[in-house]
Amino acid sequence: MKPRTILPAIAAVLALWFVWQWFFCRFYVPPGHMAVIIAKEGKALPPGQILARKGQKGVQEEVLGEGRHFLNPIAFAHRIEPVVTIPPGKVGVVTSKVGDDLPQGEFLANAGQKGIRRGALGPGRYRLNPYAFQVDVQDAISIPIGYVGVVTSLAGDRAPEGAFAGPNQKGIREDILQPGLYYVNPKEFKIDVLEVGVNQVSMQGKTGGAVITKGQIQTQNRAIDELQFKVLENQAAQREEYVRQEANSTLGVGGSFYEKKDSDGSDRRRSGSWAAKESAADMATPQTAGRTPAAAPAKPADQAPSFVLNQFVEFPSRDGFDISLDMTVEFELQPDKIPKIFRDYGDLPAVVEKIIMPQILSISRLKGSAYRATDFIVGEGREKFQTDLTDSLKRSLAERNIAIHNALIRHVNVPAQILEPIQQASVAQEQDLTNQEKQKTARKQAELNTEQQLIEQRGAEVAQETAKLKAEIKAQQEKKVAEIQADTARAVAQVEKETALLRAEKARKLGRAQAESIQRVEGERARGFVLKTTALGDPMAYNLAEFARGLSNDIQIRILHAGPGTLWTDLENATLEQLGGAKAIQESQKPAR
Repeated sequence: MKPRTILPAIAAVLALWFVWQWFFCRFYVPPGHMAVIIAKEGKALPPGQILARKGQKGVQEEVLGEGRHFLNPIAFAHRIEPVVTIPPGKVGVVTSKVGDDLPQGEFLANAGQKGIRRGALGPGRYRLNPYAFQVDVQDAISIPIGYVGVVTSLAGDRAPEGAFAGPNQKGIREDILQPGLYYVNPKEFKIDVLEVGVNQVSMQGKTGGAVITKGQIQTQNRAIDELQFKVLENQAAQREEYVRQEANSTLGVGGSFYEKKDSDGSDRRRSGSWAAKESAADMATPQTAGRTPAAAPAKPADQAPSFVLNQFVEFPSRDGFDISLDMTVEFELQPDKIPKIFRDYGDLPAVVEKIIMPQILSISRLKGSAYRATDFIVGEGREKFQTDLTDSLKRSLAERNIAIHNALIRHVNVPAQILEPIQQASVAQEQDLTNQEKQKTARKQAELNTEQQLIEQRGAEVAQETAKLKAEIKAQQEKKVAEIQADTARAVAQVEKETALLRAEKARKLGRAQAESIQRVEGERARGFVLKTTALGDPMAYNLAEFARGLSNDIQIRILHAGPGTLWTDLENATLEQLGGAKAIQESQKPAR
């Protein structure tokens, strides 16, 4: 075949292949989806096998992700399915439809086994073949502030009696979950939330009592608040179930009715030892109706969830009277002790019913029967009883890992036949005390008035004495000032006198010194003149010598000659020319030879 015919043939084949691939084999998987591939040709699947591997006919194990793909439509078909999306605050529980059967007694599957998988999928997107896996989306566990989570493992070998569950064991685990968000498989682990911190058992005489616990503390995260609300709602439902079970178990043995107050004030009665006063569903208010639980504001302290009891503290006094108490016991479940408490006794209602309330009733009756009825009304008996009760509860419940903070006696109910006389006697006694105090007050007032007058009188005397002292002090000060001034003037005069004497003495001495100095100087000068005159031999000679010494060294003497034979003696009116000055000038101007 010639090259000219080969090249067009190749180009035609490539064009046909491109058209086939692009227009017939190409398909697109959009974002958030996947492609499940079905092979139309290949080996038949063995019995019991659901998904096909490469080379087998049927739904393939592998799925294709987002993007463009090319498959032969004659050999393969595909279906676009959404990927598994786990939103925030949710978990995905995976059930495998393929794999080996689980061993006898196991209900959680590992990789390669059929059944509910261990672990859970956190928030995100997952490409799981819907023919191989089923994913159930459930809420994550959000433990509120003020609570801890007790973990119960639901799979594995049963832990020994009285021991915590370890790895791969079934039972309550020793470690607890602190407040936060946890992605836990609810088929693998059960999380029970319990209150930490101080709770109250409050009893009101023979009308029963209540266990008051804390409510939910709102956060700034709406989704977290909703998750926490659901956790507390599940907690309330579990406690309601416990109440119903306890009620049914006690009906045949004289179980009593427990009251729950509705919003309209009516009573709803339940049989058993507990009645839930408020469940999580009861937390909604008219203002929050129609909104999600997360949008509801935090409940105030007086609306905290509680459970109602009909048990009350009543005992006979030492003198045979029936006494009932209104009291509040504050107790605390410490976080590190909660797993043991939950393992031994159960949730908070069971702890109160089985441990706290029996101890309160037993110790109250034991301690209270040692007091007379009047001790709870007058004197220090009530305070002493409260102290003894608190100390005994602390010691007794500390052995059961429960901390007691206070046992407060709010009110003591005593029979009217002893209460009224005691009250009347107390009123009379108080009235007598009041009258005595009034008399004391009047007497004290009279004494006060007397003392007030004495104070005023003494004040006047003090004022007079003060004025007198002021005058005396002023006179003494003026006298002292005058004496000081006189002494000062006298001292000044004395100083001036001494100064004048010193000045006179100074002038005298200076005059004497000057006179002596002049006398000596002039005497020496006269002696010098005498010596000079003696040396020259004649006073006239001395005078001439002094005259000569007084002449200047530059003096010149010129004698002008007027002519021969003539000496002018009368020169007063003569001129220079007459005196022959012209000739002298001429001679002086002649050049020297």
